[in-house]
Amino acid sequence: MSLPTRIAVGLPPLVNARVLPSFSLPTLRGLARTGLVSFSSKFTSLGGNFAKKMAWSSEKNEVGVENNRGFVLPAAESYAQEACEALRAGKVIAVPTDTLYGFACDACSSEAVNRIYEIKGRKHTSPLAICVGDVSEIKHFADTEHLPNGLLESLLPGPVTVVLKRGESSILEKSLNPGLDSIGVRVPDYDFIRIVSRGLGNALALTSANLSGQPSSVSIKDFENLWEHCAYVYDGGELPSGRAGSTVVDLTRIGKYKILRPGSAKVETIAILERHSLVEETTAT
Repeated sequence: MSLPTRIAVGLPPLVNARVLPSFSLPTLRGLARTGLVSFSSKFTSLGGNFAKKMAWSSEKNEVGVENNRGFVLPAAESYAQEACEALRAGKVIAVPTDTLYGFACDACSSEAVNRIYEIKGRKHTSPLAICVGDVSEIKHFADTEHLPNGLLESLLPGPVTVVLKRGESSILEKSLNPGLDSIGVRVPDYDFIRIVSRGLGNALALTSANLSGQPSSVSIKDFENLWEHCAYVYDGGELPSGRAGSTVVDLTRIGKYKILRPGSAKVETIAILERHSLVEETTAT
């Protein structure tokens, strides 16, 4: 999926905010009226130097808007480096996917994983999914040898979470979802999060960006009260898929599937599974 060439970044009410006087953007016109700053393709296409100048960071302290509620950046490839640096430092970021906004961290950082649970107020007994950049990476984290050829490539990238056995060869840290021998895996059809995962060189732990039990987020405004807990909040605008989230399907048994959550792509997912000769697992009564 191609990233949009024009990305609107919603800004929160600023506290102790400042805009450096040495920098101005024509696109800031209308900010007072709309509350939005637009970054057009002519800016994002300028490359690394401009991206570095536009990084909203208290350490760089060069350009942009700084406030005490976190840092909001466009979900564009030129900002992926900051995301990878934050993830390597054990931080949590907020990112758009092809379904909902999510909190993400390095899946091998137990400290960062625990931080996600704290942010969401989520019980540690509720497992986290992982996200990888490409379908070919899934085999490093889960057992895929029992699946029909081409099945994963037909389902992914897309709004589907596949639940698989970890297997003996999984490189996942044992501290992620301890006690469980299966793992939910995503490859979202959204370029930014896939680029970040590739840049990190590891799987991301991924879960919806909201408090547990609260509605899911389709825009960054939906979880504005949680921004302060993130190193960066990446804005991809309002997501069009609604709040259903991904379709979760259990593929741990040979020749069988079980829909664990209908999500936003149940019909399409079942059609693909049946084309590959999988049959629905029924619960014995």
